[in-house]
Amino acid sequence: MKLTLGFSPCPNDTFIFDALIHHKIDTEGLEFEVFYDDVETLNHKAMRGELDITKLSYHAFAYVANQYILLDAGSALGFGVGPLLIYKPPFDRFVQSFDQTFTSELGTGQVADIKSILPNLKIGIPGKYTTANFLLSLAFPDATHKEEIVFSEIEQALFDNRIDVGLIIHENRFTYRDKGLKKIMDLGDYWEKQTGCAIPLGGIVANRKLPIDVQHKINRVLRKSVEFAFANPKSGLEFIRSHAQEMSEEVMYKHIDLYVNQYSVDLGAEGKKAIQLMFDKAQEKEIIPAIKEDLFLTGTAAN
Repeated sequence: MKLTLGFSPCPNDTFIFDALIHHKIDTEGLEFEVFYDDVETLNHKAMRGELDITKLSYHAFAYVANQYILLDAGSALGFGVGPLLIYKPPFDRFVQSFDQTFTSELGTGQVADIKSILPNLKIGIPGKYTTANFLLSLAFPDATHKEEIVFSEIEQALFDNRIDVGLIIHENRFTYRDKGLKKIMDLGDYWEKQTGCAIPLGGIVANRKLPIDVQHKINRVLRKSVEFAFANPKSGLEFIRSHAQEMSEEVMYKHIDLYVNQYSVDLGAEGKKAIQLMFDKAQEKEIIPAIKEDLFLTGTAAN
């Protein structure tokens, strides 16, 4: 059986899927036609129902839960993995430092709340339906002056003065300082302090039209692929490097270590709790529509 599969070229995804698409594990008769896209493109493909299996942002999942079901394997959740708000100094009308209550000291010496500052600034975001934008909306609902930019181009948009603030994800977390950019705050840290839960960033979903036994088969082979990757971390090095956009090996594996963990093997009760809490908070604040379907793959299927 051949299935369409979409995931990003980022190291965490190529690390996870290497064994599956290159048949380093038993795929139980499944074959895959692979599409590599940035996460926001994958989000939109999911909204059009184009793929049998896809990576997507948890924010986007809220809009396609009627079409797709979340697998237990393959997710990116964790602590200290959230998106960062950054800016390019000097920025005279912007903040110089922030404390944990999200207040700032302006260059004039005045003290102002960040919630009163951000709505006046143009923020570059990696996509409307990314979890990064969801967390930004949750923390600062009045910060609505946004421009959607491919995640890898946000830093350059700051240098070009197209935006005042950038919301960065993925490997840019490791490189922005080297480029002279500075962090305003970590939105993941905000989420963790508010909830005590891991941050749900992205998950792997299967089309609900697929037979239930096929959904479980996909979940099984994906889990095997993640487990193989953990047991053989350098097995997919050339594959990962080929998609890593001139990233050094050190940065590639920092990226993997940050986003691939026990939740990638199996969400477990804690992972599901974090996801459900995110959706409950988002629905409460009317950031996402109401969801009637079960989010998670349930039951078991024999090998």
